[in-house]
Amino acid sequence: MDAPARDDSAARRGGDDPTAPWTTRRLLRWIDGHLAQKGVDSPRVCAEMLVGHVIRAERMRLYMEADRPASADELERLRALVQRAARHEPVQYLVGEAWFWSKQFAVGPATLIPRPATEHAVEECIAAARAAAERGSIPVRVLEIGTGTGCITVCAALGLSGERRTAEPGDPKRAVDTAFVATDLVPAALDLARANAAAHGMAARIDFRAGSLWAPLQAAERGTFDVLVSNPPYVADDEWDEMAPNVRDHEPRTALAGGAQGMDVLAPLIAGAHEWLRPGGRVVVEIGHRQRDAVLAAARANPALANADVRKDFEGFWRLLVADALIPA
Repeated sequence: MDAPARDDSAARRGGDDPTAPWTTRRLLRWIDGHLAQKGVDSPRVCAEMLVGHVIRAERMRLYMEADRPASADELERLRALVQRAARHEPVQYLVGEAWFWSKQFAVGPATLIPRPATEHAVEECIAAARAAAERGSIPVRVLEIGTGTGCITVCAALGLSGERRTAEPGDPKRAVDTAFVATDLVPAALDLARANAAAHGMAARIDFRAGSLWAPLQAAERGTFDVLVSNPPYVADDEWDEMAPNVRDHEPRTALAGGAQGMDVLAPLIAGAHEWLRPGGRVVVEIGHRQRDAVLAAARANPALANADVRKDFEGFWRLLVADALIPA
C-alpha cells in the first residue's frame, strides 16, 4: 500500500479496499506498519502521536472515532510528518510535546526528550524534600543542575504543592513550602523550561538561571540546599554508536555525551555536591547503567557524602545515585 499521497483520490484510499477512505483506523494501521518496517522504535505509539497531533485528538478519541475520515489537508500534513519519522526523527520533536510524570511538556531539539526512567528522580526528589521539611527546613530548597525541559523541577514542584502524579482517587498530599533553583547552559533550553513551568502554574516557584554546573550559583548559597537533583550527560564515548538513531542523530549531543567514561560531568558533580547541601541534604543523580561502580566509587571517595547507593529503574537498570551530605558529629 502506498503512503497517503497528495491528491484527493488518495484521500479516498485505505486498507485493503483501494476505494475506502483514509479513516483514523486505517491511518494508524498503515503508519504503524510503515514505521515498523523502517525500524522505528514503538511504531504504534508514534502512529498515535502523529495522527492525534494532525487531527487534534487525544489518544482515547482516536479509538472512539476510529472511522473518522481524514481530510485532504490532514493527509498532506500527516504524509510529511510520517516521512520524517521514518528517517528516525523523534516524533516528540515533530509534534512538539512529550508526556512525563503524567503531565504534558513542550519539547524541542535544544533539549533531551523526557523519558519514563527519569521519573524515578522526581519521586526521589519529592521524598527527600518532604524528609527535609520534617527535619525543619522551611522553605525546603531544591537545586537542579541541567534542567533541560524543566520536567524534573516542574514535576517536583507540582508534587510538593500537593498535586498527585495521576488523577486516581486518593488522599491529597500535604503541600511543602519549597523554593527551586534550576540551571542550564543552553539558553533555548531555559526558554523552554520557563514556558513549561508557566504552563503548569509553577513559574513563580522556580528561579531559572543560565550557566554550567556551579557557575550560576552565588557564594552565599553554599550549604543552603536540601536536595540537589540532576540528569547530566553520561553517555560514554564507546556507547555512542550503540545508541538508537533517533537519539544519536537528533537529540543534543551536549546533553548526552559524558566523555571517555561518561564521567566528565558526573565526577565534578559528585565531588562538589556537598558544598551546596545542608547537612543531611540529599543528592539525586541519574546515571548510565554501566557506570554504577564508577559512580559509587566517586561518591564514596567524597568524605563529605554518606549513604551512597545506586538504585534500579523500572526496567531493572542501574539508574539513580543517591547520597547524603554528612551531618557533623
